[in-house]
Amino acid sequence: MRIVVVGASRFGQATTEQLLDKGHEVVLVDSDRAKLEELEEELDCGMLHGDGSLPSVQREAYGDHADALILLTNSDDVNILAATVGRSIGFERVLPQIVRGELISVCEELGLEDVIAPHHRVARSIVRLLEDNDDASMELRFHKGLQLVGYQVPDRLSGKRVGGLDLPDRCRAIGIARGEDENLVSDDTELNAGDKLVLLVDDSAKSELDAFFEDDGDNSPSPEEDDD
Repeated sequence: MRIVVVGASRFGQATTEQLLDKGHEVVLVDSDRAKLEELEEELDCGMLHGDGSLPSVQREAYGDHADALILLTNSDDVNILAATVGRSIGFERVLPQIVRGELISVCEELGLEDVIAPHHRVARSIVRLLEDNDDASMELRFHKGLQLVGYQVPDRLSGKRVGGLDLPDRCRAIGIARGEDENLVSDDTELNAGDKLVLLVDDSAKSELDAFFEDDGDNSPSPEEDDD
């Protein structure tokens, strides 16, 4: 497929990398010429300098044909405007990134069905991890090598506070489930044996984190990975 990505944000760069790896033809559009020049050595794709919300720029990126327009700038307003312009240009699919939840309904009213809402997806994943009664497993893998994982707190960590845990680098505790209660954590949150603790961790630190939460007994959790 030929795909146009508007926005050389970190998300935009990661998406472009994934599309190229899958063999798709990509045109990356951004208003920052210097950023595009820096990425020329990293990304083997078309580069177009300009305001991706303008019809003239989108027509140039569209060329003879393009299958999809992905809007990944850091501005919801720009993404929505660019999406509506993209439909008029003739893109078969337009996918705007939306961070502010209140604008998702606006997209629905405009007929923009393929909305990318990463923050909402992360929030749903955290809730699902907390509500799952089984041993914690990875629910979501992020771009740039991040994943969301959950662990049952072993007896040896009971009574410790989250801020006092000697966690590996490149990970952060996010939420906790205790019985029927589910909450976000702070450094002062005290742990009880059997709690489920949810953390965001870099792939490179996953094995170290597994070892940290491994129980001394025979009931250590075995987080399973799902390449969602």
